[in-house]
Amino acid sequence: MPNDSSNSPLEGHDPRHHRTVLFYGDEAFARIHAARVTIVGLGGVGGHAAMNLARSGIGHLHVVDFDEVSATSLNRSPFATPADVGLDKAEVLRADLARSCPDVDVQATIAFCKEETLPQVVPASGPDRPDLVIDAIDSLNTKVGLLVWCWNNQVPVLASLGAAGKRDVGAVRTGDLFDSSICPLAKKVRGRLHRQGVEGPIPAIWSVERAIAHRPDAPKEAPDAVSARGGTGRTRNTLASQMTLPGVFGYGLAAMALDIIARGGSK
Repeated sequence: MPNDSSNSPLEGHDPRHHRTVLFYGDEAFARIHAARVTIVGLGGVGGHAAMNLARSGIGHLHVVDFDEVSATSLNRSPFATPADVGLDKAEVLRADLARSCPDVDVQATIAFCKEETLPQVVPASGPDRPDLVIDAIDSLNTKVGLLVWCWNNQVPVLASLGAAGKRDVGAVRTGDLFDSSICPLAKKVRGRLHRQGVEGPIPAIWSVERAIAHRPDAPKEAPDAVSARGGTGRTRNTLASQMTLPGVFGYGLAAMALDIIARGGSK
């Protein structure tokens, strides 16, 4: 006889989410599907986090980056192709998610995350206030600015620390940013947050592996656009990196975010 599915926990859910519903349960998945998550920084870490959250059923994603897809970022990006070089990362990701996850409401913002734009990127109140923010920024000042803003406005935030130049998956750690170790970026972030009165906890992901040495003959990255995109205009070193560790960081942040939302809290 055929199975009676009238009382199935999957009834009414899109088949694409059936396994996720079975994993989290109906009530927790309802929270996931209703959640609003903002991801700032759409490189290797942020791109993987966004792809995971969208496929896991997050209902509303706000993806933020001021930069364009470059040829050198294709070795880490899970959503961009050579045809996308020169296009805005946020819009490329939004279009990709529209094809793969059409039920997700995706808002793309092309903006440099700084004091003047933070109220737009992470509204502190109103219907667009996010339930959770993922910091996937690779610039120290910008990262600290976002974390301080979220802390001061009591917006739950998860932080990604340094993934470039590393390969050991077993060295990846999650926990309170203020308990992190080894990672030079984490040390700088902790110091600046302390000076601004931020005490934590801030959930984070980092690696205790020491990054490979920077090659002095590596080319410099092109300066950030200043007038049109609000970048800093500075030239930065090109850091050695590949897809695996940024991907692990992105998936780790997504897992942390889903667990927090499924439990209905920020701790």
